[in-house]
Amino acid sequence: MGRVTERRRVLRIRDGALTERADTLVAEEPLEIRVNGRQLAVTMRTPGDDFALAVGFLVSEGVLATPGELSRVTYCAGATGPEGGNTYNIVDVRLAGEPAGSAGSAGFPEADLDRLARRVYTTSSCGLCGKASLDAVRTTARWPLPLTGGPRLDPGVLAALPERLREAQRVFARTGGLHAAALCAADGRLLDVREDVGRHNAVDKVVGRALERGLLPLSDTVLLVSGRASFELVQKAVMAGIPVLAAVSAPSSLAVDLAREAGVTLVGFLRGSSMNVYAGAGRLAPAVPAGA
Repeated sequence: MGRVTERRRVLRIRDGALTERADTLVAEEPLEIRVNGRQLAVTMRTPGDDFALAVGFLVSEGVLATPGELSRVTYCAGATGPEGGNTYNIVDVRLAGEPAGSAGSAGFPEADLDRLARRVYTTSSCGLCGKASLDAVRTTARWPLPLTGGPRLDPGVLAALPERLREAQRVFARTGGLHAAALCAADGRLLDVREDVGRHNAVDKVVGRALERGLLPLSDTVLLVSGRASFELVQKAVMAGIPVLAAVSAPSSLAVDLAREAGVTLVGFLRGSSMNVYAGAGRLAPAVPAGA
């Protein structure tokens, strides 16, 4: 397995003084995700929790929603490093119901894999317009939309989450170069924390681990992310059935649009005792006026 951190020499300048020293950096390597042996996507990630990352990615694409739809996840041979040996940078997800020797799956037909591959390529390369992006989530979501129910949240509990997340970021404390995602209970307990060089990868790792444990939909939880709230992160929350997404930075306009349409409570600029509620304010207790 690849290492989470690596050491590099760095020239350090402090108050005009120059010193050379070793610095700890977060590792970044490509991960190719295959479905039933077919390449689907490549993402740059921090090695670790690769199986959960791949599974979580497929949850966000509407392929998986229950453990019964997943047969197995394995590393592939063939990707070798400069000194030989498997680099563990290719993961193959086999879907349940796959006939022996078949490239398809009874649960997810070959034609659907073709459409999924095209959609992933389009989204990652040239992007979709706002309406098409919203429509794609609406048509692939595995749970009824808009999401209803969910936890009632004390704003004070939300305000305490970023500090708890920072305390749980062990690799960030050593490198300063990682994002994090946490799955939280309504009372503020951190149920799971994953780190990665990419915000979306950290979320996929959390969601993938939850699917493997049979916990989807995550209808009583809060998803906390260390950076901004993009459309993609709201999409991942929706596809996992998570009704609340909180971010320490700003959301994008399309993220707000999707949150409002999908019934997600979206909180941004969660810093200290302050926060902005962009959608779903009714889940906060005491209740916040809908127009606030």
